[in-house]
Amino acid sequence: MAKAISLGPLSQIPTGEGRTFKIGDTRVAVFRTHKDMVYATQAECPHRMGPLADGMLGGTTLVCPLHDWMFDLTTGESLNGTCGIKTYATHIGPDGNVVVEIEPGGQTRATGDLATGAPSPG
Repeated sequence: MAKAISLGPLSQIPTGEGRTFKIGDTRVAVFRTHKDMVYATQAECPHRMGPLADGMLGGTTLVCPLHDWMFDLTTGESLNGTCGIKTYATHIGPDGNVVVEIEPGGQTRATGDLATGAPSPG
């Protein structure tokens, strides 16, 4: 069963950037796109453990800052490498806080509409 964790106000993540959060023993990279979407993934690139929160965003594509591996934030799929990344369901709570759902052992689509706080269609 997924556990919903509030990470604090959305304002702590600038538009077009990512931030790393530690949830228990799990490190999660959370991104806010230019189209006001929020996504969460594992914190390190599977290639050379690059810090994904420092990567460059282009729409829903994330580029690892170390060796340019590319990932689709909506699915976690690799766009040019050999393996994908784990993603986590996210949404914005009624209080404006970013909420990430940690589901042990499972990969979950991570999307949310920041304007309404509702999950994105799917």
